[in-house]
Amino acid sequence: MNDRPAGPGPLRIRAAAPDDIAAILPIWNAIIRDTLIIFSPEERTAQGVAQLLAAKAAAGEPFLVAEIGGRVQGFATYGPFRGGAGYVHTMEHTIILAPGARGHGAGRALIAALEDHGRAAGIHSLFAGISATNAEGIAFHAAIGFAEVARLPQVGRKWGQWLDLVLMQKFL
Repeated sequence: MNDRPAGPGPLRIRAAAPDDIAAILPIWNAIIRDTLIIFSPEERTAQGVAQLLAAKAAAGEPFLVAEIGGRVQGFATYGPFRGGAGYVHTMEHTIILAPGARGHGAGRALIAALEDHGRAAGIHSLFAGISATNAEGIAFHAAIGFAEVARLPQVGRKWGQWLDLVLMQKFL
């Protein structure tokens, strides 16, 4: 989809495959286990990610990985923002990068690929639901054209803390 040089090696964005699950799990689970970026404390399993990949493919939704130097260093996907026919043109995305992948263009390349996919699929806008504790994620989204549209106080809870959610939106 997108090949260009980045930091520690060439950057490539492509569709995730079942063989990528072993590389996706430690990236995703470290964020779940070690941060407040994801509110849920339940770590992902290989079977769960395999089912997610299959469900995304069946729904025509992307699940992309970023390879840097031939190694999966992050991923991104989107899915329905809310249920019901009235929301079919609005999606919410997820983007997660390994710490070493940040600052090398992988995040921007993943979002650009999601946006391209979304436009081709008739998506009108993308939402990002970002933990208010994730200043880096908020700044990243602002830098690529997302606007903050809401702050939802104390809607999440993890590690005995109430967490705020920042909603950011970009029209495609």
